[in-house]
Amino acid sequence: MGIVEDIKQNKGFKSPYEKLMVNIIYTNSWLHDQQSKLFKSHGITTPQYNVLRILRGQYPDPCTVNVIIERMLDRMSNASRIVDRLELKGLVARSVCLSDRRAKDVVITEKGLDLLQEVDNELANWLDKFGSIGKDRIEAASDTLDAMRHVSE
Repeated sequence: MGIVEDIKQNKGFKSPYEKLMVNIIYTNSWLHDQQSKLFKSHGITTPQYNVLRILRGQYPDPCTVNVIIERMLDRMSNASRIVDRLELKGLVARSVCLSDRRAKDVVITEKGLDLLQEVDNELANWLDKFGSIGKDRIEAASDTLDAMRHVSE
């Protein structure tokens, strides 16, 4: 089944570019829904997962909320509130930043690392299902998305 059938499009698209744009938006929503279900089963949200991954990448070094904001996939998320919620769950810890006393250092805890490992195992199993598509097609799709983002620069 293709995008035309999935969205029950009665009229054709004006161009293959329009069809691709609609497909990207639709697929993004589908991917987000799939991942949200997986994350929810572990008591976290997509932005919380993103912050945990950023902190794991820094581990064992801490980083500030400003560094987290720079690296987040969804720049509209409120990183400070996300860190608050993760701290309440015991997944991150905060302390006063030694180089800037106005800032707080954030570091992922062992509990956060363990949770990420569980989630990553489930995500790996989910991603394995895409293996039938073939790496060449996946790489080509990824390259196309990269090219699209650079057209408007």
